[in-house]
Amino acid sequence: MGKAKQLRARMRQYVNFQDSRAKIPLLVERIHSFEYIVVTNEHESLVLEKNLINQYSPFYNADFKDDKSYPFICITKGDVFPAIKYTREKHKKDSRYFGPFTDARAARKLIDIARRIVPLCAASCAEWRAMKRKLEKAGFDARELRCGRSEHGDPSQALKGCTACFDAHVGLAPGACAGEITFEAYAKNVERIERFLSGNRREFLDELNAEMMEAAGELDFERAARIQARIETIESQNERQHAVSSKNLDADVIGFYREETVAGVHVFQIREGRILNSNEFVLDRGSDVPDEDLLRNFLMRYYDTTTSIPHEVILRTVPEDASAIAQWLTERLSSAHGAKVRLVEPQRGERAELVALAERNAKHTLMRYKVRTNYDDKRINDALAQLESALALDRPPMRIECFDISTLHGAYTVASMVVFTGGKPDKNQYRRFKIRTELDEANDFLSMQEVMSRRYAKERMADERFGSKPDLIILDGGKPQLTAALAMFEEMGIDDIPVVGLAKRDEELFVPWQESGPVVLPGGSASLYLVKQVRDEAHRFAITFHRELRDKGMSASILDEVPGIGPVRKKALMRHFKSMKALRAASLEDIMEAHVLPTEVARDLWAVIAQYNEERMSKEGRR
Repeated sequence: MGKAKQLRARMRQYVNFQDSRAKIPLLVERIHSFEYIVVTNEHESLVLEKNLINQYSPFYNADFKDDKSYPFICITKGDVFPAIKYTREKHKKDSRYFGPFTDARAARKLIDIARRIVPLCAASCAEWRAMKRKLEKAGFDARELRCGRSEHGDPSQALKGCTACFDAHVGLAPGACAGEITFEAYAKNVERIERFLSGNRREFLDELNAEMMEAAGELDFERAARIQARIETIESQNERQHAVSSKNLDADVIGFYREETVAGVHVFQIREGRILNSNEFVLDRGSDVPDEDLLRNFLMRYYDTTTSIPHEVILRTVPEDASAIAQWLTERLSSAHGAKVRLVEPQRGERAELVALAERNAKHTLMRYKVRTNYDDKRINDALAQLESALALDRPPMRIECFDISTLHGAYTVASMVVFTGGKPDKNQYRRFKIRTELDEANDFLSMQEVMSRRYAKERMADERFGSKPDLIILDGGKPQLTAALAMFEEMGIDDIPVVGLAKRDEELFVPWQESGPVVLPGGSASLYLVKQVRDEAHRFAITFHRELRDKGMSASILDEVPGIGPVRKKALMRHFKSMKALRAASLEDIMEAHVLPTEVARDLWAVIAQYNEERMSKEGRR
């Protein structure tokens, strides 16, 4: 289910398998027929798509992992004296909803704070429910009262003599159930509490301050004290809320963090420059959904649910149809001043920092979800079982060893060995190798053979420090690396350890026991995710060791050529310039200003560095 400006081109892309996503062949297999609806513009197509997704919940669209109802704060505006309540339902048209909240405790606490600032009836109050029934029976109608067309007068008069509820006695309710407040005054309280829940607090504080001064001027010190207490409650709430902007920023900042089949999302609701609320979600059905589609699906789902529409939505990247989404959000905002909603993609500055903060929180959202649900353990068990089946192994590969070669045109050639035990990194078992074979240029074939001969030599296999025999060996590099390892294993007489070569391009696994072609693990599967995780860890470990050797080698080759520079001065230079890269980029004046070397030694060092840089540029030019 989706939209397209050119439907013919989109359908041709699907049926001709020009779309690279793994889900497309599965999708095409299930197509029996298709229908289309013509609309006049992109905005209409967006709204129609959103409504159809809500109606049919298509399988291949990303969805919330926990597809539950989220809490809302509701004002029952259809009642004569509206009440505030906590609810997970959002279907009554004559009520106003604030949310969603992903933290139920935060929603309940906000209701309590709001009622301490602006007294309002609670829907859970038995006296309020009795009052509601009495007014309905007497024929009072909220819409007629708001229009001034009621034939029954002020409803507070009909409630005179009734017993006030407990909340009225402690200042959380205005005593509507006992006729202690007029319809107009109560309506003003409702309007104020709506502004407070929407985050518009500055104007509200100004009003309360003016009322407090007025009460003090009239010598009504008791009322002034009550208003002062409400002002202090708002100010203390503002102090607890994190101020993120010196500007009057009104925005939602959305951060994503994705791991193959699931993604964490964190939303900061910023009003008047402060984080008013933060919500977190985990998205499912995203294993084969591109990042842009995942983002777009979330925006449509979230802003179809929430009633708090900001003036800006700040994202790392905006979707292709951002203008249509912005137009839809502007209509939902319904600003009396004609304000429009913008989708912003900041490159630097305060907004970019806020996006980075939201992304870090999204990562922690996903981590907490995985811990809470034992997600990793279930996924690892699935991955090991899938690998056992796909690679025709005798047992699940409980110990996997993966190797990668890293070199710079034959110089500083190293190999890494990473170990995953039970599907998790076993860093105590990691090993790294300096390649001893003399190489004039990069030769991964010979390098891999040397590593295999050293790691799987009899003395190493008997060495407890290297652990037990692996259930599976993965070689990063595909078929050439596999050929090299098998040739060395044949020479060593090893034939009882399964070995596969992983091609970087298409994530294909080459196996010696299958001549029909490589094994292709399903896209988004737990097994593919584990294999990629193992490969990436081996690559990271090899690159780190290679750079370490290269930096040491360069440091030695440059500094050791300069008379007058010994170990103490080497350390002092590195302490000042932080790295060899910074030292190589330094001018003679920079070296002199470090006050580490005598003038003549500094000049000699600068001359050696200049010669080294010139030779390096010449070599790179020849390549």
